[in-house]
Amino acid sequence: MEGEEDQVKKERLVEARARNISHNVRCTECGSQSIEDSQADIAILLRKLIRDEIKAGKSDKEIYTKLEDDFGETVLYAPKFDLQTAALWLSPLLVAGAAGGLWAYKKHRQKTNVHIMALNLVRGIPLTPKEKETMLEVLTPPPGGASSLSWWRRWLQQ
Repeated sequence: MEGEEDQVKKERLVEARARNISHNVRCTECGSQSIEDSQADIAILLRKLIRDEIKAGKSDKEIYTKLEDDFGETVLYAPKFDLQTAALWLSPLLVAGAAGGLWAYKKHRQKTNVHIMALNLVRGIPLTPKEKETMLEVLTPPPGGASSLSWWRRWLQQ
């Protein structure tokens, strides 16, 4: 009687481990289902293979390795993090970091543009043509944007 109870416990343990592993293995035919949920022929064969491997005394890691070797890395729902997948895993962070850096740079440049700040200080103050010319020489930004120079001239002519 006791041997029969041990056999039942062992079968339940095998079944629990097999179900756990099967939930983490993707059906190669369906692609979107685990082999535990799929009724495809390959899923049925893989579930049997997993149970046979467990009965043979293999660890879960050994079974995952065997499945990965036989069917490729895509058979597992959680691919390994290595150099090959690093770009895929990290690309959202890189894009977000670049966008955040660009936004911060534009905000910083917008707030610290001395020329615009100086011109805003004297806006509305009546200046003589000579004073306007002097301000234009002093506050004109360095070369690099011809269109911005015309903006400065129009702004000073107001």
